[in-house]
Amino acid sequence: MLKSAIVSIVKASTRFASFTVLIGVLLAIASGFYTYQNFGINTDINHLISSDLDWRKRDIAFEKAFDQERLILAVVEAPTPEFANAATAALTEKLSSNHKNFDSVKRLGGGEFFDRHGLLFLPTDEVAKVTGQFQSAVPLIEIMAGDPSIRGLTAALETGLLGVTRGQITLDGAAAPFNTISQTVEDVLAKRAAFFSWRGLSSPEPLTDGDKRAFIEVKPILDFTELEPGRAATDAIRAAATELNLEQQFGARVRLTGPVPIANEEFSTVKEGAIVNGIGTVVVVLIILWMALHSSKIIFAVAANLFIGLAITTAVGLMLVDTLNLLSIAFAVLFVGLGVDFGIQFSVRYRSERHKTNDLNKALIQAAEYSAVPLSLAAMSTTAGFLSFLPTSYKGISELGEIAGAGMAIAFISSITVLPALIKLLNPAGEKEPLGYAFLAPLDRFLEVHRVGVIAGTIGVALAGLPLLYYMHFDFNPINLRSPKVESIATFLDLRKDPNTGANAINVLAPSEQAAKDIQAKLAKVPEVSRTLSLDTFVPADQPAKLKLIQAGAKVLEPALNPEQIDPPPTDQENIEALNSSVAALRKTAGDATGPGAEAARRLATALGALAKVDQATRDQAQAVFVTPLKLAFNQLRSMLQAEPVTLDNLPQDIVSSWKAKDGQIRIEVLPNGDPNDNETLRKFAASVLQAEPNALGGPVSILKSGDTIVASFIQAGLWALLSISLLLWLTLRRISDVLLTLVPLLVAGAVTLEICVLIGLPLNFANIVALPLLLGIGVAFKIYYVVAWRAGRTNLLQSALTRAIFFSALTTATAFGSLWLSSHPGTASMGKLLALSLLTTLGAVLLFQPALMGKPRHIDETGDTDL
Repeated sequence: MLKSAIVSIVKASTRFASFTVLIGVLLAIASGFYTYQNFGINTDINHLISSDLDWRKRDIAFEKAFDQERLILAVVEAPTPEFANAATAALTEKLSSNHKNFDSVKRLGGGEFFDRHGLLFLPTDEVAKVTGQFQSAVPLIEIMAGDPSIRGLTAALETGLLGVTRGQITLDGAAAPFNTISQTVEDVLAKRAAFFSWRGLSSPEPLTDGDKRAFIEVKPILDFTELEPGRAATDAIRAAATELNLEQQFGARVRLTGPVPIANEEFSTVKEGAIVNGIGTVVVVLIILWMALHSSKIIFAVAANLFIGLAITTAVGLMLVDTLNLLSIAFAVLFVGLGVDFGIQFSVRYRSERHKTNDLNKALIQAAEYSAVPLSLAAMSTTAGFLSFLPTSYKGISELGEIAGAGMAIAFISSITVLPALIKLLNPAGEKEPLGYAFLAPLDRFLEVHRVGVIAGTIGVALAGLPLLYYMHFDFNPINLRSPKVESIATFLDLRKDPNTGANAINVLAPSEQAAKDIQAKLAKVPEVSRTLSLDTFVPADQPAKLKLIQAGAKVLEPALNPEQIDPPPTDQENIEALNSSVAALRKTAGDATGPGAEAARRLATALGALAKVDQATRDQAQAVFVTPLKLAFNQLRSMLQAEPVTLDNLPQDIVSSWKAKDGQIRIEVLPNGDPNDNETLRKFAASVLQAEPNALGGPVSILKSGDTIVASFIQAGLWALLSISLLLWLTLRRISDVLLTLVPLLVAGAVTLEICVLIGLPLNFANIVALPLLLGIGVAFKIYYVVAWRAGRTNLLQSALTRAIFFSALTTATAFGSLWLSSHPGTASMGKLLALSLLTTLGAVLLFQPALMGKPRHIDETGDTDL
């Protein structure tokens, strides 16, 4: 019945060839128009997992409660903390006035609140230590605040040297500050970029990257009519940074990360090189088609049929899923790689029949009769392999399976309608020579003579490699599927190195403030947790004692910080005289002494002496390098002395909204203990937090749950594919032994594929895991052609035209998968790599293991038709 139906369809299509082709072309044009109107890509990797899962529901509810769904994190980095703070303040103010592109703009962990109350967040003994130093700092601050110039700075330096002379401080103790100042002056003299930090000068520990970094959280207005909805917002931030001249003024750079920039750049990465790779793929496929078919007319027919099917599949796919995702977009490559197989199989069969008879119509009908069953089985099995993903919770692959499954059905239908009609209209010339591979006769004989050895050796190699599967690694971190070269991901990876940024934090929601405190106390006992943060964290402890210390310090320091009058700016000659005076004082203090302090003093004297001898412009530049951050530091110090009691009631609204939802739920942020870049550390961290708080969400928890979901989906899809294909084969072949002859080589190829993955260090991940269930559908298609021919009594299969069709079909599929491998997107590239590897092992199983496993047919076709 199947053969009869397909032959009837081919007869009707070739009888009304012009009408059939016209219908196909019109459908392709209509599909192209629909695609143009409705094309869209969702680049959010979080949407690759079904939103119906409990942990995804919690994630989504959290994102909505705290409006985390659409965020841009602007990371401002500068050479010094003072400049980072100033650049961030300027950019925040600039962005806040842009209501066209942004809903809200707020600075994180900084701004007026933290400038004023920063000391309150230190331990009480640290506050006492800081404020206790104010008295000794008064003379220096008084000089520099009253005369912010080279003259004032050198006067402060000489005052410090008097302290060394009097024994109040040691010369060696001043070595580090002297060397820091010297290096800055030397940079100015050498025309290098020069920056100076007064905070760094006074800090006992070296400044970290985190000290010189600040954050702005931006909620953009997205334009969902564009493929990159956040592009206008990210462009506006970069334009604002340029207008403010942050790089020239503060040496600052602004980098963007967060869901919106990542989605924008994810799309750009997928798009990058896609046109070149696509054109290259088409060219290579056409070359392979020429090698397989040797007829420009048949090649045109196959290519035209392929593009008609692809156009229709794209439109149908968009109807099914609305928007493509980062995985389902690969359907086009899969369609080209697999859909062309049907065209090659039918066309090679047609050429074989055309060699026997020069009758075009008869050759087409005979090709339909011979290829009906294997082609139908191949199409159905491949479709079943794709559709096996539908029941899984891995939405990204489920949608890919849905589109590609529909595509396989469309490719098959077009291959028995449009393709024969095109060949009929084009009427290619007849075939002069048989299409088989006579040179493979020795290999046919070898597989027949050494059948047992080939079977035992192949199965033995597969079984021997099974212990390798114990070392099979699944990379459960989706960030590794993204390109580390793009700004948003590179920035995130940098932030992840600093445990204080919370890049790998887990969140827990508590119904009340007291419940939040209880949860924090519980999590504090978990070894994998370094610390927790909540709304209560922003209300400092022991405030009365700290405020008393700050108020006492303010009485001492405020008169020095706010002098009654500022000295008039010095002339350049006065600055030169001040520099020379300091040079003499430094040399006198150092004398003939040895040690780091004396060496540093002499180095500073040399640098200041050189500065006194250069042109005024260089001195003015050096003055700005020191005085600009000095004024910023003094302003921040003035703010810190204005600290007031902090309560939950007077916390800034932007802080409260980040930690308390409108329904009263309190967010608790949990930070990991250990290396935040180590996957195993994050896995243990997530597992431990989940054990203590089963409703924990976000960060490593979401990653861990995603990995579990995807592995489960892979197993589920693999079982569904195996079951559906086995049932399909049994219904068609009606022999368990023939079904096993089809499936056993496939399972061997699958095992060998995974074993090779371990040997070459290719881990499974969220993207490439799709290759394994698809291996069932793709691989069984090739094997069915041999099994059906073998059942028909054909021998010497490697010499037949069937092998030619399978070989060149595999080449086109490999080319299509290879184009994925060349993608700039790591996830897509890994998918192509594993697909190509699985195809290689499958082809080896088809051409070398399958004939040996089948042996001689039950009955031999006496016609000896090796031109099969």
